[in-house]
Amino acid sequence: MGLKVGSRAPEVVLQDGDGNTVHLSSYRGRKVVLYFYPKDMTPGCTVEACDFRDLHGALSKGEVDVIGVSPDDVSRHTKFTNKYALNFPLLADIDHEAAEAYGVWQEKSFMGKRFMGIVRSTFLIDDEGKIEAIWRKVRVKDHAAEVASKALGKTVRQPARKDDKKTAAKKKTAAKKKTAAK
Repeated sequence: MGLKVGSRAPEVVLQDGDGNTVHLSSYRGRKVVLYFYPKDMTPGCTVEACDFRDLHGALSKGEVDVIGVSPDDVSRHTKFTNKYALNFPLLADIDHEAAEAYGVWQEKSFMGKRFMGIVRSTFLIDDEGKIEAIWRKVRVKDHAAEVASKALGKTVRQPARKDDKKTAAKKKTAAKKKTAAK
Protein backbone atom coordinates (compact mmCIF):
# COMPACT_ATOMS: atom_id res chain seq x y z
CA MET A 1 0.00 0.00 0.00
CA GLY A 2 2.61 2.57 1.00
CA LEU A 3 2.31 5.93 2.66
CA LYS A 4 0.23 8.66 1.12
CA VAL A 5 -0.90 12.17 1.96
CA GLY A 6 -3.24 11.97 4.94
CA SER A 7 -1.60 8.81 6.38
CA ARG A 8 -0.39 8.84 9.95
CA ALA A 9 3.40 9.31 9.87
CA PRO A 10 5.17 6.21 11.20
CA GLU A 11 6.95 6.81 14.50
CA VAL A 12 10.69 7.32 14.25
CA VAL A 13 12.89 6.67 17.30
CA LEU A 14 16.57 7.08 16.48
CA GLN A 15 19.74 8.64 17.88
CA ASP A 16 20.98 12.01 16.73
CA GLY A 17 24.60 13.10 16.29
CA ASP A 18 24.84 13.92 20.00
CA GLY A 19 23.67 10.44 21.02
CA ASN A 20 20.23 11.68 22.15
CA THR A 21 17.21 9.54 21.40
CA VAL A 22 14.79 11.48 19.21
CA HIS A 23 11.10 10.57 18.94
CA LEU A 24 9.21 12.00 15.98
CA SER A 25 6.06 12.03 18.13
CA SER A 26 7.71 14.56 20.49
CA TYR A 27 7.35 17.16 17.68
CA ARG A 28 3.52 17.07 17.78
CA GLY A 29 2.13 20.58 17.72
CA ARG A 30 4.69 21.64 15.09
CA LYS A 31 5.18 20.71 11.47
CA VAL A 32 8.19 18.55 10.62
CA VAL A 33 10.19 18.21 7.42
CA LEU A 34 11.51 14.65 7.62
CA TYR A 35 13.97 14.08 4.83
CA PHE A 36 15.82 10.89 3.98
CA TYR A 37 19.16 11.09 2.20
CA PRO A 38 21.76 8.48 1.19
CA LYS A 39 25.06 9.51 2.81
CA ASP A 40 26.78 12.26 4.78
CA MET A 41 29.60 14.23 3.15
CA THR A 42 28.59 13.44 -0.44
CA PRO A 43 27.98 16.31 -2.89
CA GLY A 44 24.20 16.10 -3.30
CA CYS A 45 23.55 15.32 0.36
CA THR A 46 25.76 18.21 1.44
CA VAL A 47 23.93 20.67 -0.82
CA GLU A 48 20.56 19.44 0.44
CA ALA A 49 21.60 19.70 4.10
CA CYS A 50 23.09 23.18 3.62
CA ASP A 51 19.95 24.34 1.78
CA PHE A 52 17.77 23.23 4.72
CA ARG A 53 20.28 24.84 7.12
CA ASP A 54 20.04 28.14 5.26
CA LEU A 55 16.22 28.09 5.42
CA HIS A 56 16.19 27.28 9.15
CA GLY A 57 15.26 30.81 10.22
CA ALA A 58 12.21 31.04 7.96
CA LEU A 59 11.09 27.52 8.89
CA SER A 60 11.54 28.09 12.63
CA LYS A 61 9.48 31.29 12.50
CA GLY A 62 6.73 29.23 10.88
CA GLU A 63 7.01 26.56 13.60
CA VAL A 64 8.47 23.99 11.23
CA ASP A 65 11.32 21.70 12.30
CA VAL A 66 13.71 19.83 10.01
CA ILE A 67 15.06 16.33 10.67
CA GLY A 68 17.47 14.50 8.36
CA VAL A 69 17.76 10.70 8.33
CA SER A 70 20.43 8.50 6.74
CA PRO A 71 22.02 5.12 7.43
CA ASP A 72 25.23 6.82 8.64
CA ASP A 73 26.26 6.31 12.27
CA VAL A 74 26.16 8.89 15.06
CA SER A 75 29.85 9.82 14.81
CA ARG A 76 29.61 10.49 11.07
CA HIS A 77 26.53 12.67 11.67
CA THR A 78 28.49 14.63 14.28
CA LYS A 79 31.33 15.27 11.81
CA PHE A 80 28.88 16.26 9.06
CA THR A 81 26.95 18.58 11.39
CA ASN A 82 30.11 20.26 12.66
CA LYS A 83 31.74 20.63 9.25
CA TYR A 84 28.71 22.35 7.72
CA ALA A 85 27.29 24.05 10.86
CA LEU A 86 23.97 22.24 10.47
CA ASN A 87 21.26 23.57 12.76
CA PHE A 88 18.90 20.59 12.87
CA PRO A 89 19.24 16.96 13.99
CA LEU A 90 20.52 14.17 11.76
CA LEU A 91 19.30 10.75 12.84
CA ALA A 92 21.26 7.51 12.50
CA ASP A 93 19.09 4.87 10.82
CA ILE A 94 21.82 2.23 10.71
CA ASP A 95 19.38 -0.70 10.47
CA HIS A 96 17.21 1.29 8.02
CA GLU A 97 14.06 0.67 10.08
CA ALA A 98 12.74 4.21 9.57
CA ALA A 99 13.67 4.15 5.88
CA GLU A 100 11.74 0.91 5.45
CA ALA A 101 8.73 2.26 7.38
CA TYR A 102 8.62 5.25 5.00
CA GLY A 103 9.20 3.09 1.90
CA VAL A 104 12.46 4.78 0.93
CA TRP A 105 14.80 1.77 1.42
CA GLN A 106 14.79 0.39 -2.10
CA GLU A 107 16.88 -1.33 -4.70
CA LYS A 108 19.08 1.13 -6.56
CA SER A 109 21.63 0.79 -9.31
CA PHE A 110 24.84 2.66 -9.99
CA MET A 111 27.33 1.91 -12.74
CA GLY A 112 25.65 -1.40 -13.47
CA LYS A 113 25.65 -2.58 -9.84
CA ARG A 114 22.45 -3.19 -7.90
CA PHE A 115 22.25 -2.55 -4.17
CA MET A 116 19.82 -1.52 -1.43
CA GLY A 117 19.85 2.07 -0.24
CA ILE A 118 17.87 5.18 0.50
CA VAL A 119 16.00 6.82 -2.35
CA ARG A 120 16.17 10.55 -1.53
CA SER A 121 12.69 11.47 -0.26
CA THR A 122 11.04 14.12 1.90
CA PHE A 123 7.88 14.02 3.99
CA LEU A 124 6.11 17.08 5.36
CA ILE A 125 4.30 16.05 8.54
CA ASP A 126 1.61 18.28 9.99
CA ASP A 127 1.26 19.32 13.61
CA GLU A 128 -1.03 16.33 14.31
CA GLY A 129 1.42 13.75 12.96
CA LYS A 130 -0.18 13.18 9.56
CA ILE A 131 1.63 13.33 6.24
CA GLU A 132 0.81 16.59 4.49
CA ALA A 133 3.07 16.20 1.43
CA ILE A 134 5.52 13.69 -0.06
CA TRP A 135 8.45 14.20 -2.44
CA ARG A 136 10.00 11.01 -3.81
CA LYS A 137 13.13 10.58 -5.95
CA VAL A 138 14.11 14.13 -5.06
CA ARG A 139 16.36 16.27 -7.23
CA VAL A 140 18.36 18.46 -4.83
CA LYS A 141 18.30 21.74 -6.78
CA ASP A 142 15.65 24.08 -5.30
CA HIS A 143 14.12 21.20 -3.29
CA ALA A 144 14.51 22.77 0.17
CA ALA A 145 12.88 26.01 -1.01
CA GLU A 146 10.00 24.04 -2.55
CA VAL A 147 9.47 22.14 0.72
CA ALA A 148 9.69 25.35 2.77
CA SER A 149 7.17 27.03 0.45
CA LYS A 150 4.70 24.17 0.95
CA ALA A 151 5.26 24.06 4.72
CA LEU A 152 4.87 27.81 5.17
CA GLY A 153 2.12 28.34 2.58
CA LYS A 154 4.07 31.06 0.76
CA THR A 155 6.87 31.28 -1.77
CA VAL A 156 10.29 30.88 -0.21
CA ARG A 157 13.51 31.48 -2.12
CA GLN A 158 16.75 29.67 -1.38
CA PRO A 159 19.25 32.22 0.00
CA ALA A 160 22.64 32.40 -1.71
CA ARG A 161 25.28 30.51 0.22
CA LYS A 162 28.54 32.16 1.20
CA ASP A 163 30.44 29.60 -0.87
CA ASP A 164 28.24 30.49 -3.87
CA LYS A 165 29.39 34.12 -3.54
CA LYS A 166 33.04 33.04 -3.33
CA THR A 167 32.66 30.89 -6.44
CA ALA A 168 31.00 33.76 -8.32
CA ALA A 169 33.78 36.16 -7.24
CA LYS A 170 36.47 33.72 -8.42
CA LYS A 171 34.76 33.34 -11.80
CA LYS A 172 34.47 37.11 -12.16
CA THR A 173 38.19 37.58 -11.33
CA ALA A 174 39.18 34.83 -13.78
CA ALA A 175 37.07 36.45 -16.52
CA LYS A 176 38.76 39.83 -15.89
CA LYS A 177 42.21 38.25 -16.10
CA LYS A 178 41.26 36.47 -19.32
CA THR A 179 39.93 39.73 -20.84
CA ALA A 180 43.05 41.65 -19.74
CA ALA A 181 45.32 39.01 -21.28
CA LYS A 182 43.73 39.45 -24.74
